[in-house]
Amino acid sequence: MKTIHKIALLFLCLIAFVGCEDDLLDVPPQDMLVDETFWTSEGNVKTFAFGFYTGYFKGYGSGYTWGNYFSGQSLNDDFAPTNPPRFALQVPTSGGGWGFGWVRKSNIFINRVQTVPMEQEAIDHWTGIGRFFRAMEYHDLVARFGDVPYFDQELSEEDNDQLYKTRDDRTFVMDKVLEDLTFAAANVRASVDNDGLEVNKDVVLAFMSRIMLYEGTWQKYHENNSAKASEYLEAAKWAADQIVNTGNYSLANYREVFNSLSLSSNPEVILYREYEPGLITHALNSYNNKEPQTGISRNAIESYLAKDGLPISLSTLYQGDQGIDKVMADRDGRIYETFVSTELRINGVAPNHSTTGIASHKFLNESIKDDPIGSSNLNPTDAPIIRYGEVLLNYIEAVAELATLGGAGVSQGDLDKSINVLRDRVGVDLPHLEVAGELPAVGGIAYDDPNRDPEVPALLWEIRRERRVELMMEGYRLDDLKRWKKLGYVDMLANPDINQGAWIKKSDYPDSELNDISLTDGEEGYIIPASATASLRVLDNERVYLSPIPLDQITLYQDQGVTLEQNPGWE
Repeated sequence: MKTIHKIALLFLCLIAFVGCEDDLLDVPPQDMLVDETFWTSEGNVKTFAFGFYTGYFKGYGSGYTWGNYFSGQSLNDDFAPTNPPRFALQVPTSGGGWGFGWVRKSNIFINRVQTVPMEQEAIDHWTGIGRFFRAMEYHDLVARFGDVPYFDQELSEEDNDQLYKTRDDRTFVMDKVLEDLTFAAANVRASVDNDGLEVNKDVVLAFMSRIMLYEGTWQKYHENNSAKASEYLEAAKWAADQIVNTGNYSLANYREVFNSLSLSSNPEVILYREYEPGLITHALNSYNNKEPQTGISRNAIESYLAKDGLPISLSTLYQGDQGIDKVMADRDGRIYETFVSTELRINGVAPNHSTTGIASHKFLNESIKDDPIGSSNLNPTDAPIIRYGEVLLNYIEAVAELATLGGAGVSQGDLDKSINVLRDRVGVDLPHLEVAGELPAVGGIAYDDPNRDPEVPALLWEIRRERRVELMMEGYRLDDLKRWKKLGYVDMLANPDINQGAWIKKSDYPDSELNDISLTDGEEGYIIPASATASLRVLDNERVYLSPIPLDQITLYQDQGVTLEQNPGWE
């Protein structure tokens, strides 16, 4: 059994004295690890820290439980399911993500680390680890709920004034998050025992670029707070730039980042989750192999550029969409690494069909597809948690957004150290993106996608396109649409092409049963996965940008004579 898994198992014993929630527990039996005697060595500190990994680094999940990849995150405009997930319609009675158990664990960890007999460098490192995970949790809470109460100390059951404190402004909380991440970036070790499997300085910086990009764009598009937007975007840019300047990472073969049995030597992966047969496995490889799957939308497929670097609406290379061969001809090489390009897999024709006819194989390892470990929930392929490709995208988007807030314009140098590195990846085969004033250009010729959202500047539109394509099916799209204030893209009535798939003729499949498939023009046209009008997702209330606070929490506060304000629109 590998060391990291041994440590994870040991962590199960620690739950007894920390607890999964905020309540205090009775004194445990003498043969269990207890708080008073645990904090005696750096090894014990490390063991405790591994307990955070299960909460934040889900990867491909475990067993049949979804992680953040593929259609486990299908509320967006990339996937076209037959039964589209909806936005929340009601305030939940309980749950809903409102909880501070992980914050409490972080605060306990930070406090106890100060008492462990070890060198100051070690204390600073592990304090940085605790503050990193506290920042991670508060980012998640703020992204979900907006204003939340901020706690930086362990609380007891008697601390009613603190336990039932009102919500702090999201900007105050995110300032604290930035403080935590800045401390962690300065103090967490550059190299640890298991680089790639454990949090080191590069992991902190990579997540810092992600978190600060999210909040910077939220502040710009939702709060109209240009000063805070600029501050957070500068932090995102700085963190990403630090990663680039290390020279520690380069890009690998695209699919090998997602379908490898081992990521231990992959030069692109900054942090990954390790899987091992018989110990911890998942089902994502199987879902990409033998089972019906939620397919990609026509809208998403059309976002891939032609091989000349132009949108398909402008490229003379684009051959149209009547046939998978035409759809896939002369396109961005990532389309072949992500989707099956040689055949359509249609319901009634193929047992492992896609709802749109276009199947994904981004996560499929062909070497084990017929092996028992390639079936069921026995898949052992490793999962990237955060990778260099995303960091490059975080960098260039932060630069572009800063330019709209009075910062320096996007330079060719900025594109060459980010997007053009991605385009130079083996197999992508796209010409470099260039900047021509405020427009994107290829080969010295400026262009403007006629299908561009008119509210988004042309160069930023191309940067967002690159992000969508590079991170396709990796679980980022909904968060991106939220922070850009673009959830309107997932309204299926306003955007019918997100509920469409491949173009087919039923007459081309005379021996198959296609009666249950709806097409846009009767016997031919684009597959319509969700054919019932009543099932279509609409955006009719912008309250869904933030989740509602569960009713039981509001009642708990009321019982203490305190008002916990509900999020706007959910009152």
